[in-house]
Amino acid sequence: MNKVLASAEEAVSRIPDGATILMGGFGLCGIPENLIRALHAQGSKDLTIISNNAGVDDFGIGVLLKSRQVRKMIATYVGENKEFERQFLTGEIEVELVPQGTFSERIRAAGAGIGGFFTPTAYGTIVAEGKETRVIDGKPYVLERPLGADFAFVHAWKGDRAGNLVYRRTARNFNPVMATAARVTIAEVEELVEPGAINPDHVMTPGIFVKHIVKGEKFEKRIEKRTVRA
Repeated sequence: MNKVLASAEEAVSRIPDGATILMGGFGLCGIPENLIRALHAQGSKDLTIISNNAGVDDFGIGVLLKSRQVRKMIATYVGENKEFERQFLTGEIEVELVPQGTFSERIRAAGAGIGGFFTPTAYGTIVAEGKETRVIDGKPYVLERPLGADFAFVHAWKGDRAGNLVYRRTARNFNPVMATAARVTIAEVEELVEPGAINPDHVMTPGIFVKHIVKGEKFEKRIEKRTVRA
C-alpha cells in the first residue's frame, strides 16, 4: 500500500474550514512545519488547533494565528507567542488551557478508545469547573474526557510508503500519541524509504495509524531560545 502524496499542498487540500487538527511538536521542536506552511497558504479558517503551545509569532502555528485562521486553541500554555497572548487577553480567540500531563493523557485516551479517566490534577481549580468529580480511596479526582480530532499533523524523521514512522530524539514528543488520536493522520517526514527499510523493532508509529505521508521539502528546524556561552 502506497500512502505517499506528492506534496504538502495536496495533503492539506483535504482540510475544510472549521476542522479540528492535532499538531505535534513541543515549542518549535518536531513541528509539522511543511504541512503548517501549506495550510497557511491554502487559507483554511475557523480552525481548532490542538497543540502543546503555539511556538513563536512568525513560524509554525504562529503564522496561522497571525493570519486569523485559528478560531480556537487547545494548549497547555500560551508560551512565547506574543500574538497568541494578545489574542487571548483581548478575547479574539477561544482558548482552552489544559494541564500538560492531562493534555497528553486525554489525547492518549482518544487514541486508545478510552471514554474518560479520573485524575487528581486540577481538582479545586477553575479547570475542574463543570466536570464530574469523585473521591477514590479518600482522594478527590476530576473526570477528563478524551481529546481527539478530525486530522493530525505529525512530523517524523523517517517513514516508509506504508506509513510506518520513526521519530528522532526530542522531536518525538507529542507526535506518536497524536498520530493515534485523529480520524485522518498526515505525516511529514524528512526521509522517505521503501517498506522493509525500517527495522520493525524501530517503528514507533505503525502505518495502520497513518492515512497519508509526505516528504517535506524544507525543514528550518528553528530554535525557540538559543543559549550559548559567552
